[in-house]
Amino acid sequence: MTQELRLPWDDDPEDLYEHAPCGYLTTLPDGTIVRVNETFLAWTGYTRADLIGHRRFRDLLTPGCQLYHETHYAPLLSMQGEVHEIALDVVCRDGRRVPTLVNSVLERGPGGAPRIIRTMVFNATERRGYEQELLAARRAAEDSERRVRVLQQIVADLAAAPTEAEVAEAVLGAPEPAFQAASSSIYLIDPDRDQLIAVASTDPMTGNWEDMPCSSDRAVAEVARRGDLHVIGSLADADEHFPDLAQSMRDSGRGTVVLLPLTTGPADDQNGATVLGVLAFSFREERALSDGELRVIRLLGQQAGQALDRARLYDDARRREERSLFLAGTTRALDEEHRLLQRARRLVERVVPEIADWATVRLQVGPAGLVEYAGGPAPDPEALAVRVAEVIESAAPAYATDGDGVGCTVLPLTVRGRVIGTLALRMAPDRRGADAERLFLVDLADRAGLALENARLYEQERAIARTLQRSLLAGDVPGGDTRFAVETYYQAAAQDLEVGGDWFDAFMITPNKLAVVVGDVVGRGIDAATTMGQLRSAIRALASAENGPARLLEGLDRFCERVDSARMATVVYAEVDLISGELSYGCAGHLPPLLHEPAGSPQYLLQARSAPLGSRAGDRRRTEHRVRLASGSRLLLYTDGLVERRGRPIDRGFEVLAREYARRRDAPLKGLTAGLADTMVGRDHGDDVCLLCLTLGTEERLERSIGADPLQIALLRADLRGWLIGHAVDTECVNAVLLACSEAVANAIEHGYRDDPFGVVDVAATVSADAVEVRVADRGSWRGPGTDFVRGRGLQLIEDSMDEVFFDRGEGTTVTMRRHRETP
Repeated sequence: MTQELRLPWDDDPEDLYEHAPCGYLTTLPDGTIVRVNETFLAWTGYTRADLIGHRRFRDLLTPGCQLYHETHYAPLLSMQGEVHEIALDVVCRDGRRVPTLVNSVLERGPGGAPRIIRTMVFNATERRGYEQELLAARRAAEDSERRVRVLQQIVADLAAAPTEAEVAEAVLGAPEPAFQAASSSIYLIDPDRDQLIAVASTDPMTGNWEDMPCSSDRAVAEVARRGDLHVIGSLADADEHFPDLAQSMRDSGRGTVVLLPLTTGPADDQNGATVLGVLAFSFREERALSDGELRVIRLLGQQAGQALDRARLYDDARRREERSLFLAGTTRALDEEHRLLQRARRLVERVVPEIADWATVRLQVGPAGLVEYAGGPAPDPEALAVRVAEVIESAAPAYATDGDGVGCTVLPLTVRGRVIGTLALRMAPDRRGADAERLFLVDLADRAGLALENARLYEQERAIARTLQRSLLAGDVPGGDTRFAVETYYQAAAQDLEVGGDWFDAFMITPNKLAVVVGDVVGRGIDAATTMGQLRSAIRALASAENGPARLLEGLDRFCERVDSARMATVVYAEVDLISGELSYGCAGHLPPLLHEPAGSPQYLLQARSAPLGSRAGDRRRTEHRVRLASGSRLLLYTDGLVERRGRPIDRGFEVLAREYARRRDAPLKGLTAGLADTMVGRDHGDDVCLLCLTLGTEERLERSIGADPLQIALLRADLRGWLIGHAVDTECVNAVLLACSEAVANAIEHGYRDDPFGVVDVAATVSADAVEVRVADRGSWRGPGTDFVRGRGLQLIEDSMDEVFFDRGEGTTVTMRRHRETP
């Protein structure tokens, strides 16, 4: 009878599970162990009672593996449903750590919710030991090759280093990896000053690391003179030959010290070698260097010297290229600015900090004398002033030298043999190339002088152009009439020397009829300006009590038949009857006037529109429109430069203008047009801007700000007089207010701003039914004897003129004065 064979797959499954060659764990989704096989228990020393229902799988891991389980293992298992060969260290019952590889599978229930986690655990102790053996063998092989690789890398770094600084950095870093040195320092020879310059060091105790003359008796200088390798094996050797080095070794606790000359010639030919520097490195303990190490050290010195020589040639070429690029860039940067002070500022911005840490430009222009622009912390001002005066007198540069008391170079800015100013700058000391640097500075001063002179000539030509432009504009607009006030403003294109064709005018046709006009002639230059003047004269000639805006525009059309350059000019012309308040206007191709009445929002007047003057196309009929204005209405006429912008629809420009105009409804008329232009176009706009604002009636409140210039007082008096008369203030009160206000402003200028020519005095006046109140405020400093209102004659005049006077001494001084009105 044949014995029945028992096949492997007929083994008891439970026995296979319990004694499998790997650990098996079954856990709930939260990690709680619900089943574990005997293999895992045998590895770890736990019993089933210790684990099942009491411990989670993560509780059996080391702290680091618990963190990994939380941040990687669990999220991956949740997302992927399984993880494979995760390396985790399991802590046994007796505290031993068993390295393992873990595979887990997450089983889900019918609804997709996690049900259980099945985990296989493989003992990786032997694998970990094998890996550690391989790692140790690899480290041993790497240690045996390190020296060769380091030396090869040093040679490669020296060959690739293009500059002296990079070569020095490569040399400085060589001794530590190549010879296990503790620290190193590098010195380079400056042949111009016959000095050894301390360039860099890795020694934290660098008290003995400093510049020194090449003739010094210190060890580094001795090696530089001899040009041969010195090895100081012990402190006793240093005491015998180099006492300075011995003290440094004591302070730092170093052992052997190596002083290696960096040479360009053969290492074995002392007479033919040129020493460029010295590399000093030391060891923590005394160390005997083998002949092979000494040969490598000498080779390092020769390779480093050759690399230094090549880098110095490269540095010189690179420096010349950088200086050439800097000069070219400075020339371009100065050409971008058109104004003198802006060019001076740009010059300083270019110089600091690229080539200097401080610079100043002083220009001798105009009767005002020196105009200065500086950057950075300045040297002693008195010593600098003396040096500047000497340079201006001699027209020769004065270069900074050690201990000269100024510490900066002063260069004359010379144009056609005339010194127009100086450029002073303080530069970091340069070890080499002093002659080339001086040539560079002279070239810089020549270019800067020419650029600044061109800017001065530009401003002169610009001033001439502006004078011509304003001479062709209207003269003084009508004033002194309490029934209206006119404010005008003209701003020329920021970057254009040519005069433009924008213009305004205001004149009385009859004692009771006022005309205002704004126009724009096509083109720029003298022709446009001449045409502008002719059109202005033609309008004045055609304006009459009988002719209205339509007939006047028809007359201008006939005028264009004889003056062809006036064709296509645009004009907005308006007449105001000062008795009835009726406005009649016409627009010949011009932008619509903007009217703001006391109630409501600003409205554009879009009627009475026709083609530009002399147009041969379209509707050539001229029309006019009439509208009655309430007292207090404001009418704004303007040119296209105020609203037109490239890349923006003109409708948007109209919206912005209306909003800004409405925002200024209660603002004083004085300065309104200038403020509106600043907001709308700024100061660097590329087109002319011309505005005229007409107000019917008198300002309810007068507000003026004048500069600290006594000449401004007369203008203020005239303005204040007209305003008071417009409010029907009696003559005696007018004269008293004018006297008191003039005295208060004069005192503010004389005493409050005695040292500040840019001070501002604010004047505000209001009229009520029974009194006139004037407030004069400054923000100056009233110091010193005789500057107090209370002790001066000014107070007496003011008190004699006014009924009530109050002083407020806060930030500056405010004088409030009140004069009672005579009741009719």
